Amino acid sequence: RDVKPHNVLVDESSGGGGTVRASHLLIKHRDSRRPASWRSDKITRTKQEAIDTLKAHAKALRAADDLPAAFAKLAKTESDCSSASRGGDLGAFGRGEMQAPFENATFALNVGEMSGIVDTDSGVHLILRTA
Repeated sequence: RDVKPHNVLVDESSGGGGTVRASHLLIKHRDSRRPASWRSDKITRTKQEAIDTLKAHAKALRAADDLPAAFAKLAKTESDCSSASRGGDLGAFGRGEMQAPFENATFALNVGEMSGIVDTDSGVHLILRTA
């Protein structure tokens, strides 16, 4: 076991050292490193507005009967990432391929588990670990 930033404890025997697969729902804000997306040429919402939007999405997703299907459907219309066209699916990735907060949160999740809000330079995310 080793402790990662944000006090996330990662068990290296449960996927911590290999690869994971995840989907995400990204909400960008005006302070994101690239405040534009396929949905909007210029994103003007504040970070707090992005967090509030994501909190509402998280609440709806937690109430869903089929989390993976609901997550993919919501990501297709609401995510500011180009992965929206794939229901938020980022495919498989290993250590060092994503921004550290995103990577650490994903590796800490169990398969089928959704994260809380994860803050990166890209914006704020909900992450669903799929493998």
